Amino acid sequence: MSDKTGFGELVERYRGELRAYCYRMLGSLDEAEDLVQETLLRAWKNLDGFQGRSSIRAWLYRIATNACLDALDGRKRRTLPHHVVPPFDAARPRQVRVDVPWLQPFPDRLWEPVAPRSDEPEAAVVARETMELAFLAAIQHLPPRQRAAVILHDVLGWPARNVAAVLESSVASVNSALQRARVTLREHLPPRRADWAPTAPPSDEERAVLRRYMAAVERGDLAEVANLLAEDVRTTMPPYPVWFTGRDAVLAALAASWDPGSREYVGAFRTLPTRANGRPAAASYVRPPGEETYAPFAIGIVYVERRRIVEMTAFHDPALFPAFALPPALTDESPVSAPSQPA
Repeated sequence: MSDKTGFGELVERYRGELRAYCYRMLGSLDEAEDLVQETLLRAWKNLDGFQGRSSIRAWLYRIATNACLDALDGRKRRTLPHHVVPPFDAARPRQVRVDVPWLQPFPDRLWEPVAPRSDEPEAAVVARETMELAFLAAIQHLPPRQRAAVILHDVLGWPARNVAAVLESSVASVNSALQRARVTLREHLPPRRADWAPTAPPSDEERAVLRRYMAAVERGDLAEVANLLAEDVRTTMPPYPVWFTGRDAVLAALAASWDPGSREYVGAFRTLPTRANGRPAAASYVRPPGEETYAPFAIGIVYVERRRIVEMTAFHDPALFPAFALPPALTDESPVSAPSQPA
């Protein structure tokens, strides 16, 4: 193919899935965006060399894989606080970790599956994918090439021969890499999650729990929050290298940050529903004492079991809010929900 006319239209339909692929490889939304741009730039420069022996999708994935492998060379793996430090203990000094690259969340709005074309058999099983944080954290333990093999074969459902073509390897080498990778993943996935099948979409019950939690946060209602938390709940807030386990520990931390008379008082909160990594989430905004507007604070991904919150990972990074199409600030008069961001 030598005619570069229409290149943008040709590759733009794959941008979303390439972004999701690069995100799984690197665990970073910011870096995934950069790698997609790098992939498309490399594709543009090498379009004359595309001979049509594979589909456009497979060709772009090969370029994206090589770009990701280059980016991962010598990098530390991304992780979450509960993987690197013990739970918070008031009797123990807090550890400060500035050397850890943390996982980032992925907005559901940025991943819309594209219907496969007749010449793209490798796209037939895209529905098997998963974006769950537990899987993202586990896959970071794999060497980069094993990581790519697992994502392409076990997550996206590509045949081993297609994976081998992308990795410029043999089918036997791919199968061997997959066997080693699966052993490692089972060591790092949570109990009862020895596979990486996608979880079901958020249920009405999960959405209802999230709405109750958001309303309680806005009211500063610790009693209602206590009713919604599982006894063994776990909460984390990267990039802070501190996490809490157990309802009492979580409530104690909230009590301090919600008490206007405390040194740790944060301010009043407003919240909006959103979606991240296939789960319901809450975007929180905070209004410090003396201020009139609520500024972006954190995006918290919520996991619910039996009508109780069992885990919440709140990413304290205001720079993430634009990717979720969230407003840059709120006031007391702002709408209580964002129609484009269903919980």
